[in-house]
Amino acid sequence: MVPPLVLDIDGTLTDADGHLDPRAFDVLPSWDAPVVLATGKAFPYPVSLCHYLGLPETVVAENGGVVLVEGDVTFAGDREDAQAAADEFVARGGDLGWGPADTVNRWRETEIAISLDADEALLREVSAEFDLEVVDTGFAYHVKSPGVEKAVGLEHVCDRLDYDPADFVAIGDSENDASTFGVAGQSYAVANADDVAKAAADEVLEDSYMDGTLSVLQSLQES
Repeated sequence: MVPPLVLDIDGTLTDADGHLDPRAFDVLPSWDAPVVLATGKAFPYPVSLCHYLGLPETVVAENGGVVLVEGDVTFAGDREDAQAAADEFVARGGDLGWGPADTVNRWRETEIAISLDADEALLREVSAEFDLEVVDTGFAYHVKSPGVEKAVGLEHVCDRLDYDPADFVAIGDSENDASTFGVAGQSYAVANADDVAKAAADEVLEDSYMDGTLSVLQSLQES
């Protein structure tokens, strides 16, 4: 029997260009245990990916801000506070970096994401004034409420599915995966992971991106 999985998306199921690796379609649809997609992306992204992979819609989105399990959606974090901080950041000369359409935040419900090209020092200063955290996922800075973590979302999923977080194998690449690594039974950081993720993981893989993830999944299938 294979274990349940909690998988990051960007940097973990993608290639170096940020594109979804098609090999995800070879292994995940037939995985004979729950698969949780846990991501910093806005809520619709992992839901859509579950749909196209043919997986049950079990997701932890927006770094734990939104959880969907068995058709039930729960929210954590305060989008209004995050938006207020982002507005103040812009008022002081900052730039969110996404252009007028801002498809990065358009459907985001519990936090605000800002381009890595932004003024990090100013962003952190403003966020602290609003008692908010800034998390660098390697793809964006996320302004969010304290205590909102992927691990908390996974624990909620486990409560609904009657699993223990220690039953799960976690794979990720960023500091927002560290909390998940702390509660999962076994955790892996792909080789392209940041230092925080590598320090939190049980094992750092030799391969990057989907190559690293696939090496774990194939090993689990063979064991």
